[in-house]
Amino acid sequence: MRSLHFVHSSFSSHIKKLRAAFCGFIHFFFTIYVASNTGEMEVSMENKNKGLSAWQLTMMALGTVIGGSFFVGSSIAINAAGPSILISYIIGGVLVYFILSALSELTVANPDSGSFRTFAAQAFGKGAGFIVGWVYWTGMVFAMSSEATAVSILIREWIPNISLTVLGSIIIISITLLNLLGADKLSKLESGLAAVKLLAIALFIILAILLIIGFIPGIAQVGMGELASEPLMPGGIKGIAGSMLIVMFSYAGFEVIGLAASESKNAKRTVPKAINYTVICLVGFYIVSVGVMLPLIATADLNSKVSPMVTALNRWGIGWAGTGINIVLITAILSTMLAAMFGIGRMIRSLADEGLAPKLLIDKKEVPKRGILFSGFFMLMGLGFGMLVPKVYLFLTSSGGFALLFTYAVIMGTHIRLRRRNGCPPDGKCQMKGFPYTSWVVLISLTAIIFSMPYIDGQGTGLVAGVIMIAVYSLLYVGMRAVSSFPKNRLSVKSVYKSDFLTEASDELTSFEDKKDDGIIKNEKDNLKENNNNEE
Repeated sequence: MRSLHFVHSSFSSHIKKLRAAFCGFIHFFFTIYVASNTGEMEVSMENKNKGLSAWQLTMMALGTVIGGSFFVGSSIAINAAGPSILISYIIGGVLVYFILSALSELTVANPDSGSFRTFAAQAFGKGAGFIVGWVYWTGMVFAMSSEATAVSILIREWIPNISLTVLGSIIIISITLLNLLGADKLSKLESGLAAVKLLAIALFIILAILLIIGFIPGIAQVGMGELASEPLMPGGIKGIAGSMLIVMFSYAGFEVIGLAASESKNAKRTVPKAINYTVICLVGFYIVSVGVMLPLIATADLNSKVSPMVTALNRWGIGWAGTGINIVLITAILSTMLAAMFGIGRMIRSLADEGLAPKLLIDKKEVPKRGILFSGFFMLMGLGFGMLVPKVYLFLTSSGGFALLFTYAVIMGTHIRLRRRNGCPPDGKCQMKGFPYTSWVVLISLTAIIFSMPYIDGQGTGLVAGVIMIAVYSLLYVGMRAVSSFPKNRLSVKSVYKSDFLTEASDELTSFEDKKDDGIIKNEKDNLKENNNNEE
C-alpha cells in the first residue's frame, strides 16, 4: 500500500508540475498578446498609439509566416529529409536571420513604405523597382486567392452545402474590409490570430513530450520511438537540399516587417528588435515542434494531404487533434491573408506614388484604401478565374513561392550594392555580420533554392510562371517608358519636314560660313606673306 501511495503521490506531483508548466505557457502567450496590443513591452503608455511596437510587428510577421506551409506543407520536407529535417530548419533559420539583417539595415537607413521595392530602385534603377514590386504583388494576389480556396474547402467540412466560390468571395471581401481599419486595429486582430497559432504549436509540443515520457494514462511510453530505428539522413545531402524549398516556404512572409516599418514607432529601434524577436520565435518553435514529432511517427508515413501533427497524434490515439488542427489551420490561413493584404496594399501605394501604377491608386491617407481595394478586387478575379480555368489558375498560383524567393534574393543583392555604395546606415549600425561573405553565401543559396524548384514535385511550374512574370513586367516597363516619352517628341509630318529642313539649312550655312572664314583667313595670310616679301 505504501508503494501504491508513493506512486500515486509521485504521479500527482508530476501532474502538478505539468499543470504549472501549462499555466506558464498560457501566461506567456497571454503576456505576448496583451503586450503586443498595449505596447507595454516597447514604450510607455503615453505614446503607445504613435505607431506599431516591436511586438506588434513581430506578431504581424508571425501571422504572415506560420500558415499552411508549416502546418501541412512541412510533411513533404520531413518526408524528403527524414530526421535531418532539423538541419534544414536550422539552415533555413540562419538564411532568414541574414535576410532580415540585410532588410533591417536597409529599413533603418530609409523606412519607406515601399521597402525592398524602393531599395531595389535605388540600387539598380527604377525599372528594377517596378519589376520587383509588381512580381511580388502578382505572386501574393494569386497565392492569397488560392489560400481563400483552401480555407473554403476546410470550412465546407462543417457547412457542406455552400458554394466554394461564394465562401471564397466572402473570405476575400472580409479580409479586404478588415484591412481598411488601419494598422493599429489590424495589428491587434493579427496578434490574437498569431497567438492562437503559437498556442496550438505549444500545446502540440506539450502533448508530444507527455507521449515521449509516458505521462498520458493508457498509452505506453514512446521514448526514442521511431528515431531509434530511422537513419539520420535517409536521403543524404540530396534529401536536405530537396527539403530546403519547402522549409523556406514555411519561413516566408517575414518581409511584411519592412512594409510596415513606415508605420512603426521609431523604426530605427523598433525594426531591429522586431526582427530579432521574429527569428527567435520562428526558429525556436519550428525546431522544437519538429524535434518532438520525430519520435512519434516514421517520416516515410507522412504525406502532403494531412498535417504531420495530426498524423503523429492520431497514431497514438489522440483523435480529437484532427479537428483542433483544422480549426487552427483555418485561423492560420486567415491570419496569413490579413497580413499579406496589409503588405500588398502598401506596395501598390508605393508603386502609384512613383508613377509605376495607375494614378487612381495614389492615396495620401494613412491607410492605403485604394491599394487594398484594388488588391482585393484582383483576388476576387483570381478566385473566379480559378473556378473557370482551374489548370491555368494552378499554373499561376504556383508563382507565389517564386515571387517570395525572388524578393529575398533581390533584398540580398540590393543590400550588397547599397552597403558598398553608402556604408552602414547613417544613424544606425551595421547588422549584417560577416559582410560581404555572408551576403554572397545567402544570395547564392537562395538562387540555388529557386533553381531547385523543378526537382520538387509540383513546384516546377512555379519557376516557369515566375520567369514569365519577370519577362512580362520587363517588357511592360520598356513599353511604358517608350509611351511616356513618345508624346514629348511627337511631331506632325509638316513640323518634322520643317524641322529637318531648318536643320539641314543651318548645317549648310554653318558649313558655308566656315568655308568662307577659312577662305578669308587664307587670303589674309597670302597677303601678309606677299607684303613681307615686298619689304625684303
